[in-house]
Formats: sequence, structure tokens, C-alpha cells
Amino acid sequence: MAEVTLKDVARASGCSIATVSRVLAGTRPVGAETARKVRAAAESLGYRPNQVARALRSRSTGTIGLVLPQITNPFFPSLVREVEHALHAEGRAVLLADCDDDPAIEAARIAALLDRQVDALLVIPVDESHSRDTVMTAATRVPLVLLDRGCGPGAADSVAVDNAAGMALVLDHLAATGRRRICFLGAAGTASAAVERHAAYKAGVTALDPQGADRVELGDFSVEWGRAAVDRIWPSRPDAVVCANDLIALGALQRLQQLGADVPGEVAVTGFDDILITSLADPALTTVRQPVGELAAEAARLLDRRLAGERTGPHRAIRLAPALVIRASSASPATPARDAGSTRTTEEDQ
Repeated sequence: MAEVTLKDVARASGCSIATVSRVLAGTRPVGAETARKVRAAAESLGYRPNQVARALRSRSTGTIGLVLPQITNPFFPSLVREVEHALHAEGRAVLLADCDDDPAIEAARIAALLDRQVDALLVIPVDESHSRDTVMTAATRVPLVLLDRGCGPGAADSVAVDNAAGMALVLDHLAATGRRRICFLGAAGTASAAVERHAAYKAGVTALDPQGADRVELGDFSVEWGRAAVDRIWPSRPDAVVCANDLIALGALQRLQQLGADVPGEVAVTGFDDILITSLADPALTTVRQPVGELAAEAARLLDRRLAGERTGPHRAIRLAPALVIRASSASPATPARDAGSTRTTEEDQ
């Protein structure tokens, strides 16, 4: 079967080849009715653009590099899925790179993606400080947006959840259910999500529990750490365990049950992210839901602005509002399972 060409689409739509090219490439605006006729003709004929030829003409590969810390963290695949959908809707493909939580591997992966001539980069940095030089150097070569985590002020455009608002929702909920002996299980290091959630906990907990800021154990974002951390904190008998992500919380929940603790009667457990398995835990886990669809859409919007030619100007830092999903791991009879939203969404120039 002969390959369908632009000339074939032009003949079927009654438009010039130049107009067909503009519509299908999206390079210049045309009338809505003309665009509709061209797209209808292309679809009926089964036209597929020659991406290699297009790349040679435009010096654009139509690909975006997506760099993430650790694909085994269940939160990231859900975010990757939304990003892929958002970029595909704009005619862009994604090249994925996993860094195994290692800044050196991250630097190598970013270099490899640049060598493949990606048009832009979306980066979920391994570490706020150790990733900064790599990110800033890459941002001088292609448009770059930081997603979910940051690298400090002025590094690049960024979009993430408002971690402080999320932690405030957790602490307000615990206060409403009468919890007064609270501890925090988090991650050490300088990944921005870890730092922001820990800082927000310390800033908010003293109003409920003056000693709560001292009941902190830091390890990593893993189920294994959640289990180990419970052995450290359980002798002090907290009545609430606030965890910096859902993996830690699931590990803590499992270990508390092994120790015979009554959850939530004796101790409440909360997480952060709302990965799929949290609703399947027993008891189901109260957690902070990240708006992954909005995160992906905002990241795609920021990239699109830079790819459209806005390469200079201040970097934008967008923080999206989270929601608290109250489930059985913390709910009392007076507070049944439900969603409690936050209204905070901010955008700042840096």
C-alpha cells in the first residue's frame, strides 16, 4: 500500500499543501473550519507524519526527557503516566530515565538524554543540593522544568504540591480527633519533599504537642524504614504516627500490627501521596493526596511556554493544593472517612 503524503491530504481536503502542513504541524494558526477539514482528511486517509523528516526540517525531535529518582516508588509511575498523557496530547513523546536515587547516575542520564537531542527535560531531582549543578547546567541547553521536587531558588521552572499545606491538613485532622502525643517518621537528606514535610511538621506540631518536634526519626522513603522506625518510637507510646510518605506509613502500619497495637484506637497512622495501595491496606490509610493530573498538566504548560520561545525571564514556582483523604487508620467515630481539601495553589516568580 502506497504511503499517504501531504499532497494526498491536500487533494482530499481541498486545501493547499502549505495549509495542510501548517495545520498538521501546528506551526501557524488557521481557520477552525479549515483545520477541521484537514484533520478529517488526514484521519480518513490514515496519514502519519514522517517524524524523522520533520525533525530534520524543524531541528526538533518531538521528544521530552523525563528523569525520575526511583521507578520502584509507586507514586512515580502514576505521575509518569499523567505526564505521558499530557505530552502526547501535544504531539510529544517521552524518553524515561531512572536514576536509582543516585545523583551521579542522574547526571549521566541527563547527559545521555541531551546527547539524544531531546527538545526539553522534565526532572524529578534526586536531591535538592546534590542535583542542583547538573540541573542548572542542563537548563542552559534546553528548556527544563522541575517536577514534584525542587533544587532551590532560581534553578528552573518548577511545579510541586504544597507540602506545608498537606502537613497542616494532617495535623488539623489529628487535633480534631484528640491526638496529643505525636511523632514523625521521615526521610533524611536534602530531597526537597523530605525537607519540606519535616519542616512543616515541626512548625505545626508544637501547638498540639510541645514535645512532638523532638519525636522525629529520619531514614528513607521505604516500607523497610517504616517498620524499623516503629521499633524506635513505640516504647514512647505515641497516639499518632505522621509519615512523610505512604511507603513509610505502610511499613509502620504493618509493624504496629505485629506489635499488637490497636490502629486507630490506640494509635493513628497517616501517610502522604495517596498511592493506590493505601486504600487497600487494612485498615485503609489516611493520607495526603497529590493532584498528579494537575502536576502533569502544569509541567506540560511550563514546558510549552519555554519551547514556544520564552527562554528568558524569571523562573516560575507553582505549588498546587493537596487534599486529605481520611480513612480508617486515623478516623474516629466522630470523623468518618472523607476527603478534606486545601485551597492553596500558588505561583511565584523566582
